[in-house]
Amino acid sequence: MPKKTVQTSVRLMPAALLSLSASSMPVQADFTKEVEDALNFYDNGNKGAVNMDLRYRWENVNQDAGPVIPGSNPPRTVETANANTARLRLGYLTPTFYDLQAFAEYEGNYAMQEDYNSTRNGRTQYSVVADPDKSELNQFWLSYKGIPDTLAKVGRQRIKLDDDRFIGNVGWRQMEMTYDSVLLINQSLPGLTVKAGYFDSARTIFSTKEKMNSPILNLNYKVGEWGNLIGYGYWLDFREQENYAKSSQSYGLGFEGKSPKFFDTVSAIYDAEWSNQSNYGDNPNHYQVDRFKFLGGATAYNVTLSGAMEQLNGLGYSNNKVTNNGSTYKSFQTPLGTNHAFQGWADLFLTTPANGIRDVFATASYKMMNDSLIFTGVYHDFYDDTGVVQYGNEWDFSVMKKFGKHYSLLAKYANYNADSFGTDTQKIWLEADVSF
Repeated sequence: MPKKTVQTSVRLMPAALLSLSASSMPVQADFTKEVEDALNFYDNGNKGAVNMDLRYRWENVNQDAGPVIPGSNPPRTVETANANTARLRLGYLTPTFYDLQAFAEYEGNYAMQEDYNSTRNGRTQYSVVADPDKSELNQFWLSYKGIPDTLAKVGRQRIKLDDDRFIGNVGWRQMEMTYDSVLLINQSLPGLTVKAGYFDSARTIFSTKEKMNSPILNLNYKVGEWGNLIGYGYWLDFREQENYAKSSQSYGLGFEGKSPKFFDTVSAIYDAEWSNQSNYGDNPNHYQVDRFKFLGGATAYNVTLSGAMEQLNGLGYSNNKVTNNGSTYKSFQTPLGTNHAFQGWADLFLTTPANGIRDVFATASYKMMNDSLIFTGVYHDFYDDTGVVQYGNEWDFSVMKKFGKHYSLLAKYANYNADSFGTDTQKIWLEADVSF
């Protein structure tokens, strides 16, 4: 457990969000309906809309022996971080006109308390919370659906493939990742969805731009009521020298799903996946490594229990060009994935260690009817890819309360106990969301 005192004082939320915190003050259905009607409109029968998403978050990061503050004399480790931020997205979706439709979206994050290191604010005396005080054009795309069973989109867009392990929007962070890209979605064959595209660049969660030359292909075939068979190839070629080591080509095959009910109440859940990755483009490291994932469990009476193992292999350190984090890895990486959702919410393994990682974990969750209240607990045991060296273990817990379609509250906790990797890390989040 971290030894520093957790600072739990939270600055005042905006009144509109604070009003959500009491279940004795239910959201008025008539007010919500008026807002929905105001944001959705029709032009000659075609629907357009104004989208709005407001998210307040307090995040506390408490590390037992975090990184040493650069230039400190005598050396001092980073201080506990407290981040009070509010993220706003405003978007406009046009009605469809001759099979064409356009969308533009602004995204801005305002730091009301900036006692944290966003990696862009220079406050290196604090632990990292990757939510910079920035604003940007988050999405700006044009779509065309005049080709049978096909949708084409070009421009800056949100792209999420499968479970976001390889290609995602990193939606947990306040500033999401979007792609300047072309994406084609075809469903000509029954049960098969083909997604093919090209990435010119990514707008990262730090509101920076990373140039790429990256074609992608994702196939998803629905196997009756039993699940989905997936196959993919991602050829990520980063065009800026500081990102060369992230260039890779990945191929994979998997099957995931949920069985029909048996005994009238119980369904099995399962997921098996294999991936292979090697260097690509200008990556100075020559390597080839595998990834494996196996999950099994069951769900009944709104309770889901599962056990799983995910392993990303590594080949140790390279003597080639050194990257920004001080070492060059020959390990399986997913630089465009929503990695917060995998291998612990404390985010110790967003970058796969040089000697790989084996994550053995169990998950329990309970959902009330209509998902209005969701409890989740996860336990992780982390090792290197041989299973011999233990990195540490982690407990994660969350509870989410939804108020209809548009309002929600979230409390979330992560506690990583280090063994031979990283440092003891505790994170706490409190969040309120309003989305139309």
